[in-house]
Amino acid sequence: MSAKPIRNAMTIDVEDYFQVSAFASHIPRESWPHLACRVEANIDRILTLLDTAGIKATFFTLGWIAERYPAMVRRIVGQGHELASHGYAHQRASDQTTEEFSDDVGRSKALLEDIGGLQVLGYRAPSFSIGSRNLWALDVLLKAGYRYSSSIYPINHDHYGMPDAPRFAFYPNGKEGLLELPITTVRLMQKNLPAGGGGYFRFFPYAMSRWLMRQVNERDGQSAIFYFHPWELDPEQPRQKNVGFKTRFRHYINLDRTETRLRALTRDFHWGRMDQVFLGGQ
Repeated sequence: MSAKPIRNAMTIDVEDYFQVSAFASHIPRESWPHLACRVEANIDRILTLLDTAGIKATFFTLGWIAERYPAMVRRIVGQGHELASHGYAHQRASDQTTEEFSDDVGRSKALLEDIGGLQVLGYRAPSFSIGSRNLWALDVLLKAGYRYSSSIYPINHDHYGMPDAPRFAFYPNGKEGLLELPITTVRLMQKNLPAGGGGYFRFFPYAMSRWLMRQVNERDGQSAIFYFHPWELDPEQPRQKNVGFKTRFRHYINLDRTETRLRALTRDFHWGRMDQVFLGGQ
């Protein structure tokens, strides 16, 4: 008999195209309510994709989005997916004071629980903005009632990253603190190579992404954590013309290939929700 395949965690960061951190200096926050939202249609595509594959996932959802699309949030919950928090207004944890961060994560948790009707256990900081300089944020999350975070990315990146952090589940502030679940990396040539989705999934050939994740399952014997955004399935989204080449390249590369690659990913690996994979849920 073959061994039971390792179950990995499929996650979605629920935000719209105009809310990404890389556009923050180009799209004023006060303009958000006046822009055409595309998140609801994209989430419906994702829900159909997951339902076809028989997969339950975790949706790290912005409070700002949930407030405007409560029926969408209820569809996510109603189809058996885990509802988790991405904060309220997509502000980096590293840019907030302790008081501001506490208000943001508390507000988003209460809002999501009110709309979804279930306890929210997980949190993911926008732009993976928890690291060595603000580990206090994990204590704030614990006090707010969260059980886990997926906010530390153990890589070198120009916008985020804590490369010396453990690659797999750990307790940054001790066993009595919050459980941290880092996005998946593969250790190659004494460096951590990103292997858990986002722009890298669109940039690398699919065969490479598949190989990297198999290394984690087969060589490390660990569950992988994969993430993507609804706007990454949307090549028809409005294009921002006033951004630099690097930002434009990172955001728009291979948007037209994401859905096909995701379908392959759902076939090639075994998937579940974050709470099922790491907290012992069923």
